[in-house]
Amino acid sequence: MRPSRGIERESAVADHPAQVARDLAGIAQIEQPRARGRGRGPPAAHRWIGGMAPQACCGSRRASTPAQGDQTRWMRFTLDTVGKTEWPTGRLGGPIYPEGFEELATKRDQPLHPPGRDVRCIGMLTEGWDCSTVTHIIGLRPFMSQLLCEQVVGRGLRRASYDDFDEQGRLREEVAKVFGVPFEVIPFKANKQIAPPPPVKRFHVHALPNRANLEIKFPRVEGYTQAIRNRVTANWQEIPTLPLEPGRIPPEVEVKGLNVNNRGRPSLSGPGKLDRVNLEEFRSKRRLQELTFDLARTLTREYKAQPHCSISSHVLFPQLVDILERYLKEKVRVQSPAHVKDLFLAPYYGWVVERLVENIRGDVSQGETPEVPRYESTRGPGSTSEVDFWTSRDVREVNRSHLNYAVADTKRWEQSAAFFIDTHRTVKSFVKNSGLGFAIPYLHNGQMHDYMPDFIIQLNTDAQRYLILETKGYDPLKDVKKAAAERWVSAVNSDGKFGNWAFEMAEHPTEVSEILSTASS
Repeated sequence: MRPSRGIERESAVADHPAQVARDLAGIAQIEQPRARGRGRGPPAAHRWIGGMAPQACCGSRRASTPAQGDQTRWMRFTLDTVGKTEWPTGRLGGPIYPEGFEELATKRDQPLHPPGRDVRCIGMLTEGWDCSTVTHIIGLRPFMSQLLCEQVVGRGLRRASYDDFDEQGRLREEVAKVFGVPFEVIPFKANKQIAPPPPVKRFHVHALPNRANLEIKFPRVEGYTQAIRNRVTANWQEIPTLPLEPGRIPPEVEVKGLNVNNRGRPSLSGPGKLDRVNLEEFRSKRRLQELTFDLARTLTREYKAQPHCSISSHVLFPQLVDILERYLKEKVRVQSPAHVKDLFLAPYYGWVVERLVENIRGDVSQGETPEVPRYESTRGPGSTSEVDFWTSRDVREVNRSHLNYAVADTKRWEQSAAFFIDTHRTVKSFVKNSGLGFAIPYLHNGQMHDYMPDFIIQLNTDAQRYLILETKGYDPLKDVKKAAAERWVSAVNSDGKFGNWAFEMAEHPTEVSEILSTASS
């Protein structure tokens, strides 16, 4: 905003916000009575703010009461000291007050620092200047156009914080108060809030230089490379199960035509036949062998599309049929009224393919090359030394970590787990995976996702050993994420460049100590 068209002021009041705001509301009228004499007065619909008449603001008129006279003098002191942080000092080091200031400040019970210290002029702001800390806007000159008023008020529309959320995950309301700006077309609402909420405390999470010996490095894996030539196998201990839950995906429904009732609304209570639609006819026309062969054909195409797989289709297909028959028998959990033949339909069909693609690999015992990770080509290994961010979430100070804080995403579980880890004798160092960038890729619903475990722990052993620890309650994808983590661990250990890794999942924080003791033995 150019100073020739108007002035914006920001009030950053530290000691007496109510008093300063009331005084500034009166200051906003000083220029307007003078402008009326020049034919440039404000719109007729504008009312004086603060309940002060022009006689109380203009120096050429005597105040009608002593109280208004004191208020006018205090306004003058405020205007004369805008931008001054302290009074000039004499030879003895004491402040030199203006005539009558000390007596007036004592009478009004005000501090003795320059009263204009808390008023900052930002009149030089132009378009493109992102000032997000504006809390008060005070107009000190007449405004001749509504466009100018809109531009001035727009300075208060920028949020000061994007980290303050309510219980529903929405940003809390922020309010900028406007005084002395006679806008008419801009909608606004009265703020019933007496005082703004206290600012949210934020914490700076970063690596500590004096703990460089506790640094943890980890590989960034974006995929895997398989070189299958003759034999495949499945990791039956870690391959996730597939529940057929009719509560989530109903296999039967009841349908009926809608009728309009006497209120004009569609309703099912009118005449008409109620039909039940289910999958019985579809299931009767399908066989389990057809399902097995169809899935094996899809999986064969998936593996043949991989550039490093040289196995022929007629060798791979019968092996996949055997794996699928065992999977349908042991890993598919059917809940009535669902049926195993429902796997012909989406999304179950795709989930079977995803689970098997992620867990079928070359049989190392038969001479196949082990699966190895494919590292990110644009970034090197990750490190705790790269962590540097601010957060308003719950944090805990920790000792055996390269970072100063462990940031919690839960109300209790991760805080308890961090305590057990930080105080366990087998732990050399650890880090909470927040702002670290450690992620494990996994496939679900046809798309790649990133699974971010809770902790990386370096064990206090002679060899370089790491433990990925997850504290997990209920999660419908718990088995999928666990299988993805086991695949990551197996591939990274086969590569051997980043030490030995393991993965464990604790279903309760009290299990953490036992897991750490077992992992170090």
